[in-house]
Amino acid sequence: MAITGGTGMRHRVRVAVGESVGGLPREFWWLWTSTLVNRLGSFVVTFMSLYLVVERGYSASFAGLVAALYGLGGVISSIVGGVLADRVGRRPTLLIAQVATAASVAVLGFMTHPVGIAAMAFLVGAASNGSRPATQAMMADLVPPKDRVRAFSLNYWALNFGFAVSAAGAGFIADISYHACFLLEAAMTLICAVLVFLRIPETRPQPAPGEEAGALGGTKSDERAVGLRTVLGDGRFMGVVGLCFLMALMFQQGSVGLPVSMGNSGFTPADYGLAIAVNGVLIVLLQIPVTRYIEHRDPRRLLVLSALVTGYGFALTAFAGSIGAFALTVCVWTLAEMINAPTQSSLVVRLSPVHGRGRYQGVYTMSWSVAGLVAPLGSGLVIDHFGSDWLWLGCAVLGTLTAAGYWLLMRDLPSGTEPVAPRTTEPVAPRTKVAPSPVAREVTPLPADSGSRMPC
Repeated sequence: MAITGGTGMRHRVRVAVGESVGGLPREFWWLWTSTLVNRLGSFVVTFMSLYLVVERGYSASFAGLVAALYGLGGVISSIVGGVLADRVGRRPTLLIAQVATAASVAVLGFMTHPVGIAAMAFLVGAASNGSRPATQAMMADLVPPKDRVRAFSLNYWALNFGFAVSAAGAGFIADISYHACFLLEAAMTLICAVLVFLRIPETRPQPAPGEEAGALGGTKSDERAVGLRTVLGDGRFMGVVGLCFLMALMFQQGSVGLPVSMGNSGFTPADYGLAIAVNGVLIVLLQIPVTRYIEHRDPRRLLVLSALVTGYGFALTAFAGSIGAFALTVCVWTLAEMINAPTQSSLVVRLSPVHGRGRYQGVYTMSWSVAGLVAPLGSGLVIDHFGSDWLWLGCAVLGTLTAAGYWLLMRDLPSGTEPVAPRTTEPVAPRTKVAPSPVAREVTPLPADSGSRMPC
């Protein structure tokens, strides 16, 4: 009986693993590996402020300015990277961004003049963030719609696992040499570029035969139909971007409002470190099982639920009085984060025209970058003038408004299926054919109940 039980357990584990990671294209896994390696080497952002204040002797204000310039570079490159991904191609954009990141990070490590440090921090932020729209668009090109929630979840897991490891390792490496951190990140970023060059094909959908090619790739009709004006004029999509911005504002409080609030309550930085570590641990342990549960569920309900749980999870912080209580609130909004991230990413792909994925992903990425700039300023003003409790009450209000927005925006999504770019698990040939419509979207009906297959 014991042997039979053990065999049954192993079979169930194999089935669970197969359902979680099986059936995805080989090129997706190379892209996933590139993402993981990139995050494993993300040392500079983790210790940049400490490096400037302790090693270089600059003020905390200057360190804050450098961080803001890094974020500003990311805001600008989100749009530029999205446009390049559509016009030049996903693969060239990734290569340019990763090589530029490696070079700028290496140079930043040897800058001593404050103007040079600030300028290079801006370039590092621009280069590192410029690859994100291309990565997201490439993932959408490679993975069939029915598997996209799972694919985005696996990518999100790689991001968090890589960052957790790099954050832990950065401190040990910095004790030896800060310069080693800069050079090691540059080297690992170059490894990512090599992986992209050797293993990942271009996936940008090509024009159908007979369509006239426009400048820098694509077709003239395609470039007229899918430009930045198209994205900014897409009311439903921009509504989703606005809701993404509100979600990002709330999630930013885990690294902006929470440490300040805990510090004002007499807790130490080590106490905050213990509480926030729960976020990374839960994502690494539970992201894939949670995704297996939610990928068959109604995305509208999942997004509404995640917004409410995020807002009220942060609101619970107002009642926390111990490290355990703070950690419990982190558990609540981390669960919402695990639900929201893959569901929201797949919704963005669903609303994006096939030939405009790069631009749409760029605007979507920009919403998170802008939130990274707004959240520190906004939370600081609220805490200074009204107190931490009002910040957490504001999160509850934002969560409620965001949930209502998701419900309204998604209640009348069109049903049916329009032409989409074909995909296979093999590398995409340069002459891949797509439907003649330049703004074809992938549209599938919303599930009637929670038991239906989740559309992407």
